[in-house]
Order: sequence, then C-alpha cells, then structure tokens
Amino acid sequence: MAAKKKRVFDIIQIGNRTDVPSTLFDIFIVVVIFVNLFVTFFDTFKESEPYRELLDRIELVTILVFTVEYLLRIWTANYLYPKKDGFKAKLKFVFSFNGVVDLLSFFPYYLPFFIPAGAVAFRMLRVVRIFRLFRINSQYDAFNVILNVLNEKKNQLVSSVFLIVILMVASSLCMYSIEHNAQPEAFQNAFSGIWWSMSTLLTVGYGDIYPITFLGKFMAIVIAFLGVGMVAVPTGIISAGFVEHYSKIKQLAFSFEGMNLQFITIKVDDKHNYKDVLIKDTKLPQGIVIVLMLRNDEVIIPKGDTKILEGDQLILCGERDMDAPYINLKEIKVKYEHPWVGKQIKTLDISRLTTIVMIKRRSKTIIPTGDTVIKSGDLILYYSKKQDSDGDSDYI
Repeated sequence: MAAKKKRVFDIIQIGNRTDVPSTLFDIFIVVVIFVNLFVTFFDTFKESEPYRELLDRIELVTILVFTVEYLLRIWTANYLYPKKDGFKAKLKFVFSFNGVVDLLSFFPYYLPFFIPAGAVAFRMLRVVRIFRLFRINSQYDAFNVILNVLNEKKNQLVSSVFLIVILMVASSLCMYSIEHNAQPEAFQNAFSGIWWSMSTLLTVGYGDIYPITFLGKFMAIVIAFLGVGMVAVPTGIISAGFVEHYSKIKQLAFSFEGMNLQFITIKVDDKHNYKDVLIKDTKLPQGIVIVLMLRNDEVIIPKGDTKILEGDQLILCGERDMDAPYINLKEIKVKYEHPWVGKQIKTLDISRLTTIVMIKRRSKTIIPTGDTVIKSGDLILYYSKKQDSDGDSDYI
C-alpha cells in the first residue's frame, strides 16, 4: 500500500516530464479546468438554455474530478511534507494556498444542497477555480519570475502604495472641505471625497463626481498630475525588478568567464542520495552551489523548494583553484547573416577545444547534438578550454 500511495503522489505532482502517467494527469487536469471554466462562462449566455441539462452534467463530472483529486492530495500529503507526521502533513496541505484553492474550486458546488438560501453567493465562488491554473503554471519559469520580482521588490511596492493612500486620503479631505457647500449631494462626506480621489489619482476618471468651484478644479488639476507620477512609481519598480532578475539569471547561467569558478556535472540515478530531495535539503560542502538542473530538454534555474528527480543532471559550481584549467564560457547571438546559419554543429569550423552546450531558440532550450541545425536568432552557449603547457586539456 505504501508503494501504491507513493506512486499516486508521483503521478498527481506536477513537473516530471519523464513520467508519462504524471504528464498525462497534468494534461487531463488542465483540460478539466478549462472545460469547467467554459461551462461557467457559457452558463451566463441566454444561448445556453437549450443545453442546460448537458452543462449541468459536465459541471458535475468536473466537480467530481476536483473532489477526487483533492482527496488524493490529502491522502498523499505526508510525501509532500515528509518532515511532518501524517495528520500534521494533511493539515498543512489543507491550509496551504494550493489546498484552499483546491477546496474552494469544488466545495461551494455542494453547499446549496445544504444551505439553499445562499445559492447565489456560493455560485460567485466558482471564480476561484481559475486559480487552479496557478498550480500548473507555478512549475514554470514565467510564473516564478513574477513571484520572485514581487517578493524582491515588496518593500518598495508597499512604500509606494502607502504614499498613494496618504495622498488619496489628504486630497479627499481637502476636496470635501472645498466642494461640500457647493454640491452637498455629490460630496456628502469624506468617503465621497475618497471615491473622487481614487478615480482621479489612478487616472480612471469615472466622471460621476467632479469639482465645480474654481478652487476645486485647480486642486483637481494638481491631484491629476500627481496621480500620473504616483501610479508610475510601482510600474517602474516592477519593470526594474524584471530587468534585474533576468540580468541575474543571465549572469548566473551564461557569464562565467573571468570568474574563479569550476563546474561539476552530477547525474542523479535511482540510488543517488539527492533523489526526491529538495534543493534546500541537499548537504553540499561550503562554497558549492547547484546553479543549473538539466531535465530532459529543459534547463531549470533551481530554487530552494525545487525537487531533484531521477535522471536530473545537476551543474555544481564552486571557487576554482588557481592551478585548475581555465574554462571560458560564453554566449553568442546568431543573426541571419552569420556563417553558421543553416549548418549542422558537426560541420562547423570550430576548435576541437570548443563545445556548444546549449541553444536557446525562442522559448525553447535545446541540448544540441552533432546533427542539430543552427537557425537565425539562436542564442548559443559554448565553452572553450585553455590548454596547459603540456598541450593537454580537461573537460567539464
């Protein structure tokens, strides 16, 4: 039973492309989510009336799938949190973000059977089902980059939002004092001023409340100008965060020349100590870090909660001894006029001490072979080795 339970856990987890049942399960869940969302949207159209019975049956099937998946995740929670005992692991999953989203994606469907009076309010909770897509997307770099940037810039973002709130409250009180006597129906209280300041500062401009006095109009002009600048602050912080994040990744993955580094590649087999271990739990010597993971044709920038799977190749990096051979790691962008375009790697006129290790092609990462054809726009990562005085060279 323990082996079957572990197998179920491996299947319902996300991101293991080497496991066919796990990949098929991920695809199946994504299809079910989109079908459920389609039913939810189509249900709001009058044209859905003739298909009401069919739509209800489809929704019931998808809800049952969500329910079974949620129960399986609770059942296998001890493998998700191996450091906690059975009940504590289940409890931690239930109150985790993914656990709450999974629960709210199907539980409101059953509530009207027990509390019919709240049917309308419960149906509003169906929108939570769209957050299930985060479970799939969270395993990929695009989503992780957003979370990392927001986490790195959270202090600056909180400060900018705090300034906007202060300006909003101050301008609302001033506008209420100026406009209340002129139009008491529009500016009845300070809250009316907050509604006006929000629509003005955030450049929404609903136009349902606006000043009519000269002083009020002048102040509205000032607030509108300040609003443009204040709203641009969080946008600039996030944009700068994206640039910094990608610069760090590029420097980490592609710009090792000139640094005292050496690289070691480890292949994780079924008996390796790192198999099914999180990056943060690996016992590495001081000064050694895992900088890249190669999983099939995918290159992963590891985080602390990234799990090492069987078949992964780990690229370890540490300080280099001064006597060690020099490794020159570089990247080049192949443009349409480059002589390599359209040629196979094995036919290129390059030094035998130079090896192409990776090709970035649009959103794909390719681990090349001799038959790989280089195309315009490819970003090529290669390394070259410097011979020692005896004419010998070492490979990574």
